Amino acid sequence: MTLLDFLMDHTYRMVFLGTSVIGLVAGALGSFAYLRKQSLISDVVSHSALPGTLLAFLAAVAIGADGRAMIGLILGAVMVGTAAALLANLVTRLSKIRIDTAMAVTLTTFFGAGMLLMRVISAGAFPGKGGIQDYLFGNASVLTWADLRTSIVVGAVVLAVMVVCWKEFAIRTFDPGHASVLGFSARCFDTLMFVTIVIGTVIGVKAVGLVLMVAFVVTPPAAARQWTRTLPAMVMLSAGIGAVGSGLGAYISIALGPMPTGPVIVLTLCTIFLVSLLAAPRRSLIGRLLARRRAREQLRAELCAPTDHGCPARVGARRAAPSGARRTVPSGEGGTR
Repeated sequence: MTLLDFLMDHTYRMVFLGTSVIGLVAGALGSFAYLRKQSLISDVVSHSALPGTLLAFLAAVAIGADGRAMIGLILGAVMVGTAAALLANLVTRLSKIRIDTAMAVTLTTFFGAGMLLMRVISAGAFPGKGGIQDYLFGNASVLTWADLRTSIVVGAVVLAVMVVCWKEFAIRTFDPGHASVLGFSARCFDTLMFVTIVIGTVIGVKAVGLVLMVAFVVTPPAAARQWTRTLPAMVMLSAGIGAVGSGLGAYISIALGPMPTGPVIVLTLCTIFLVSLLAAPRRSLIGRLLARRRAREQLRAELCAPTDHGCPARVGARRAAPSGARRTVPSGEGGTR
């Protein structure tokens, strides 16, 4: 299938545009979680959003609305995902429990509640419950124009919030103490940052699934960090990697498939990360190995430089004359020095 044929098909076009928007938003906002060394927060959010999504479904069905409307699912996932992220940080502040332990406990607790709710919904007589399990792993082929429009609008809003609060987010990320001295409310801006990250994570609930969304939030920033040295460059490159990697993965899954879109996109992003890890000019593993090799060769050349007595004599002379050696002179010349 050619790219033109791919884009001419309405369903495939929705898949391509929807996953690209999700990758762009998640990649940009995930940079702050990565730099704060809280990448696991996206895993907490994605798993904790499951009960929020299902509760939103039940609430919509109870009032007679469409339980699978995208905006309702996002609202439910954002509320519960934000509560889970704030709970993990609250436990860390009020106790001696480390943040990774608090995140792990929060993740498993909320995800267990979500699996229980899914079991209840599957066993009950709820209209529109068919395919409810797709919220776990996603199904990009069911995206509609309304879903795409919702993702674009919600993504644009959270990106606008990131731009407006750029200075506050950056200071809280790199120097929280200085931010407090300047009068920035830690609780206010941390909550706002986590809310934007949560939204960036849960907008892919329908296309990619809650379980795989963590890769959209973590992998693009990790790849972009290998190529950049400033925050603006990292955020923009991370957004670009997320969008391009997601669109490319969607095309590969259909052109070489049929294959599940979400896992193929994750593998595509992982490939981009591996290439960045190996080939980035300043931070790549290959670059470091070559730099060490050049340093060893330069040191060997300096030690083996031509002398009157040859290479071995020069090395031996350096070893035989340590810098701390002392010599004795007659007392009339100042004694022992």
